[in-house]
Amino acid sequence: MRKIWQKSTAWIKENSLLLGVLCGIFLFDHITKVAAFFYLPNRPVELLPFFHLTYVENTGAAFGMMRNGNFLLIFVMLAIVAYIIISWRELCSYGKWVKWGSVFILAGAVGNLYDRIMLGFVVDFLDFRIWPVFNVADSFITIGGCMFVISLLMQRGKKREEK
Repeated sequence: MRKIWQKSTAWIKENSLLLGVLCGIFLFDHITKVAAFFYLPNRPVELLPFFHLTYVENTGAAFGMMRNGNFLLIFVMLAIVAYIIISWRELCSYGKWVKWGSVFILAGAVGNLYDRIMLGFVVDFLDFRIWPVFNVADSFITIGGCMFVISLLMQRGKKREEK
């Protein structure tokens, strides 16, 4: 038991920046959702001509898919979180883009998973009027996914150079 504790504390020290960023993203997402939940009126608030704050209780996935599919989406999010945690060492071996992308995806997934479990829906409130309403967690999931794609493209380019 002592060895496990020593390995765990060493891992936490080694990855303290990543864990801090993950917790920071989760807290920022949660605080913004709580503010939207309690303070946004039932009508959109225009901040800029192209940007509004619109409170939405999302029971589905992106773009309104799987409406009322909360149970299935909880299972999917748990699977994604478990995969990232179990595959952490392998993901980190692909470089910093994949490592940070994993942190962003994990933080966003945990943020939305928390909402789904505690509320039965995800709070969305960022509305650009040309895109479905989304939240901070969705933004980080998207950024993390883009980091994965960028990493793949960079590695693909390196393999072509080697040939």
